[in-house]
Amino acid sequence: MKPIRFIEEQIEVVFLTPPLLEKKPGCPDGFTWQGEAYRIIALLEEWHDYTRRGRLARNMREVHAVSAERRGSWGVGKDYFRVCTDTQRVFDLYYDRAPKGVEHRKGAWFLFQELEA
Repeated sequence: MKPIRFIEEQIEVVFLTPPLLEKKPGCPDGFTWQGEAYRIIALLEEWHDYTRRGRLARNMREVHAVSAERRGSWGVGKDYFRVCTDTQRVFDLYYDRAPKGVEHRKGAWFLFQELEA
C-alpha cells in the first residue's frame, strides 16, 4: 500500500472492551480525528518498535536491552496498527508508550498516515 497523506496528529480512540494492559492496549475499535468518528472494521497489519533511543539507549545492560527491544519496557516504544475503517479508508495509527509527564503517564495515540485503499 502506498502512503497518500502524512498526518501525525494525536487522536482519541475507542475500545468496546477495555484493554487488559494499558501500556499494550492492542488495536482500538475506533477513533475520532478532526471531529469525525471512524469505526475500525479490519486490522490489516500490526508491528512494534521498542527500540530505546537517546539517554534510554544507554541506561540498561546489554543483555537486558536485547530483551527489552524484543518485548518492550515500561514507557518505551510504539505499537503500530494498519487499519481499514467503515468509510473504506486505510490508516496507520500508533500508540506511543512514552509518558507525557506526571499527569499523562499512559502514553498517547496518533494517526500517522493515510494509505491508498
